[in-house]
Amino acid sequence: MASPQTLTLPDRRVLAAWAADCAERVLPVFEAEAADDDRPRDAIARARAFARGELAAAGEISRRFVAGRAARSASSPAAKAAARAAGQAAGVAHMGAHALGAAAYAAHAVALAHPEDPDAAEKEVAWQLERLSVPGRDALGRLPRLGEDSAGPLGAGLLASGELGRIIREIQDRLAQRQA
Repeated sequence: MASPQTLTLPDRRVLAAWAADCAERVLPVFEAEAADDDRPRDAIARARAFARGELAAAGEISRRFVAGRAARSASSPAAKAAARAAGQAAGVAHMGAHALGAAAYAAHAVALAHPEDPDAAEKEVAWQLERLSVPGRDALGRLPRLGEDSAGPLGAGLLASGELGRIIREIQDRLAQRQA
């Protein structure tokens, strides 16, 4: 049985577009430090192509880690988080739950890039949720809560802890409030 974090192919296509929006918004943070490394930009373009149905999930599954490795090209935590946002967006072809990872890393990148603004991450989450379509909200609503299912990115790993976990919980809480 597939993990509930996988979601259906149509759900993953909807969420890939949203995850690409989230990652693209912080791409300049990465490119300011590593302008010659096009892996995050390519990952975002591939996530968009997957969302449009131009790429199959099988081919994208094997490429999902490429953009995340670009984090090594950056020196600042903000740029590293921006690269990881792109990697998570690419991972949506494999599992829909990676969309929350893309959003969390993007919000974290914004917060790290703007330490003078204690509300930077929350403002970014608000922007992200405004961009989320009704089908996207429905798809995210079908995901298990962070930490409830170990068979995927929302398990007990990196996304479930620290600031990333806090951001994902905030996104899930806001979505639950809108559905109530």
